[in-house]
Amino acid sequence: MVATTDVAAHAAPQLRQGALNLPETIGQSIANIAPTLTPAINISVVAGIAGVGSWISYLIATIGCVFVGSCISTLAKRHPEAGSYFVYIGRNFGPIPGALAGWLMILAYLSCGIAIASSAPLFLTSILASFGLVLPHTGLAIYMVAFIGLVAYAAYRDVQLSSRVGLILEVVSIGIVIIITAMVVAKHGTVVDPTQLTVSKLPVGGIMSAMAFAVFSFVGFESSATLAKEARDPQRAVPFAVMGSVAAAGIFFTVICYFMVLGMNDNASAIGNSGSPFSDMTAAAHLPWAAAIVYFAASISAFACTLACVNAGSRMLYSMGRYQFLHGSMGLVHKKHKTPYAAILTSTALVLVGALALLPQGFLNAFDETGTLCTFGFVIVYLGVALTSSVDVFKAGILKPFHVVSTVIGGALMVFVIYSSIFPWPAAPCQYLPQIFLAYVAIGLAWFLVLKFKSPQVLTSIANDMEG
Repeated sequence: MVATTDVAAHAAPQLRQGALNLPETIGQSIANIAPTLTPAINISVVAGIAGVGSWISYLIATIGCVFVGSCISTLAKRHPEAGSYFVYIGRNFGPIPGALAGWLMILAYLSCGIAIASSAPLFLTSILASFGLVLPHTGLAIYMVAFIGLVAYAAYRDVQLSSRVGLILEVVSIGIVIIITAMVVAKHGTVVDPTQLTVSKLPVGGIMSAMAFAVFSFVGFESSATLAKEARDPQRAVPFAVMGSVAAAGIFFTVICYFMVLGMNDNASAIGNSGSPFSDMTAAAHLPWAAAIVYFAASISAFACTLACVNAGSRMLYSMGRYQFLHGSMGLVHKKHKTPYAAILTSTALVLVGALALLPQGFLNAFDETGTLCTFGFVIVYLGVALTSSVDVFKAGILKPFHVVSTVIGGALMVFVIYSSIFPWPAAPCQYLPQIFLAYVAIGLAWFLVLKFKSPQVLTSIANDMEG
């Protein structure tokens, strides 16, 4: 990959290639998905719309995301680069579309980081509430700042350490959720729920309407591709991490959702109206003590997810900085730690500023707003990648029917999610997010067109390099 055109740039420190083994590469995607956060908070929206059909929404979303993951895996095998989606699309459709993909993924990863960092105080509140304790808003804000600071340190220090920590934290938190859910089901006495399993009782319209929010639970599954330069055997590790993480997460979401509705005696609306759905489920099962444990698990999952967002977002900044789409400092690598320290510090600074700016909105509204915004960025790039996958292998002369099927099914789901995100128009507090998103896209496009006009030689060199 061309960083800059001068010799000194090539002598500069590079990312630590081969630092991540297969489990650590998987850890990046698993941590970015943050499976524990779905039963802790995300499921509320899906259950509120799809009711007893919520598990079907997650099942359909799983199938669609697996096909998108297949498209990403196809590209990751052929283009193991830190810029991932920026490079995938750029090599097939030119540097400007590629730059826009990278620009959108930066927004997606960092706004996702803001969303999860904003949710951390909510989980702390749920933990303290189990002991009858309350922390004032100022104290929660200080906790959030410290939370982001610890994320910055872990990302800055060592990519291997941060990926390993993310995987360990997620395994622990998922294990806790599974154990508590099993206890609730055991108290219920059966795993068979006729209401959820009877097709005639399922709200088909609600199931389809909830799919956009179900897909939000998956966003980030592709993020291991951003660490391709640092993964050992990336042509094998990255596709395995992408496909394995999305399939495993989908099974987890579908099963946990089914059992949570079962645990609430099919009162899905109670989950939909709750800010702490897992607490309500454990309380209904007369296990009130379990809430503190589960939201502790959610807290460590939130840390792992925010860390994964910063890791992925900084690699996008790094790659675009090295290609000179952004300031060259984004391409700097720490001599000792071999991490893109300038991009990491920029990423965490943006997450911190964004989270602090949204404090007046309240933590839950901040989570909703930035979570919705990040979904816009992810699904549009997922659609672009689904289309790019078939084009890429067609150019290479290795197009197969499965590639076309993956593109059609994965792309169709993303089109549906995009449509569902704006029709009907989002209600407060998210009613202005589509305009904000379009303004962000316009700013990026304007900048890249200015760059093309002022420095055409840079785009020419980038285009040549993007040919692979």
